[in-house]
Amino acid sequence: MDRYTKPAILLHWLTALLIIAAFTLGVIMTDIPGLTPTKLKYYSWHKWLGITVLAVAVIRVLWRKANRPPAPPASMPQWQVKAADATHALLYLLIFAVPVTGYLYTTAAGVPVVYLGLFQIPAAFDPNAEWKPVLKAIHYWLNMVMAGAVALHVGAALKHQFIDRDGVLRRMLP
Repeated sequence: MDRYTKPAILLHWLTALLIIAAFTLGVIMTDIPGLTPTKLKYYSWHKWLGITVLAVAVIRVLWRKANRPPAPPASMPQWQVKAADATHALLYLLIFAVPVTGYLYTTAAGVPVVYLGLFQIPAAFDPNAEWKPVLKAIHYWLNMVMAGAVALHVGAALKHQFIDRDGVLRRMLP
């Protein structure tokens, strides 16, 4: 059985953990009323996670370009291969689009992004009160689409493991 490379497996699971952490923190921080020190700390952590997701995504795409993933099992129907390809393409698009829109929303809000408290990421443009709510909505809805795509991805992996028993999930397990 063909497996993904060890770096591909590491990058996959690291991306998954970072996205889950950023999404969870995003839900928690936005539910905190007012502007508290805890909320501000969570916003910083959320931004750090987003920047890290973006950096890992770049490495992941470069690795995937240089290392082809294993072929789907011969037993997999063509419609499932196409659905898996489309879902993977959507997930790759979202691991870039979600952090970028978060960064653009933050820029529009006029809030600096200081990665890990060490260095400031330059603003893409001057604060913009008109773009702020638009970018906030785009960032939110892209997160919701990502949550759905991740649920679909996990559901498909579990189907392959427990119903099809075709080894698809085992190829990505450490």
